[in-house]
Amino acid sequence: MADLADVKTVEPGGSSDGRRKRGEDNRARIVAAMLQIVQSGEIAPSAEQVAARADVGLRTVFRHFSDMDSLYREMSEAIEAEVQAVADQPFKASDWRGRVVELVGRRGVAFEKIGPFRKASDAFRHRSRFLGDDANRLSQRLREILERVVGDAVDPQTLEVLDLLLSFEAWSRLREEQGLSVDQTQDVLEAAARRLIP
Repeated sequence: MADLADVKTVEPGGSSDGRRKRGEDNRARIVAAMLQIVQSGEIAPSAEQVAARADVGLRTVFRHFSDMDSLYREMSEAIEAEVQAVADQPFKASDWRGRVVELVGRRGVAFEKIGPFRKASDAFRHRSRFLGDDANRLSQRLREILERVVGDAVDPQTLEVLDLLLSFEAWSRLREEQGLSVDQTQDVLEAAARRLIP
């Protein structure tokens, strides 16, 4: 699976197709630059940084994106595509309990990829209605997937605990604050899920 930073990358340079083609290329380069900067750990890149990485003028950045929120929207689309790609993978387990455990590993793959972008979004949520809504949409999307997997097999309280266990926040806490590796994090969450749904 490609890095998010490669999702919309377009080779630099225009062609004889004219101004429209150059505009599309510049836009794709700007989005790719934003993704690359955030993926490298810079949670609050400036328009100047994006312009420098994309090798375009600052005015070009603002011509394509009236503000940084617009650029975050483009970043969000790439993140959603990554999460959807993971969600679309067929389950190996034939029963709902096995599928819940599989969700831990699947989400871990997605969370590792979107982690830097989620941190960047969280840093600006208080200033951006879109970013706040975007985080809520991701949580709702993940819950809907979980609800489809468990159906009516669990009671409401168990569903809430599973939703917490399989959340980005739980994964991030174990990885960042508690310092666990990817494998250790997956093992902990899978064990917790199995105990919850024996």
